[in-house]
Amino acid sequence: MSGGAIRGSRVGSGPMGEAERGDAAPRQAISFFCSNTHTTVLSFAIEADVPESWDCPRCGLPASQDHENPPTAPKIEPYKTHLAYVKERRSDVEAEQILTEALETLRARRARGEVIY
Repeated sequence: MSGGAIRGSRVGSGPMGEAERGDAAPRQAISFFCSNTHTTVLSFAIEADVPESWDCPRCGLPASQDHENPPTAPKIEPYKTHLAYVKERRSDVEAEQILTEALETLRARRARGEVIY
């Protein structure tokens, strides 16, 4: 065993009790419930504003104080490509018209001898 180590203590540990740190604020224990039936009990100061929801530390779902009606998991929408967003805004007929106009413009520029990249 090393000569300078003191068993059962950690570096920087002070005396036990509240004398060095002051008195703890009065607290209240609040329970939060998620839809996976996990219960999380958190301590808040009496005068603190308690949040309506809290993320469950076990599964990450939102949790509320209502045991009977915990919040449901948020709906996660899949990633959409640029083409998917365009198709939401334009019908097939509109897309065909826009494509035709763009091709006519390019053909006219080429006929005039412009360089097209």
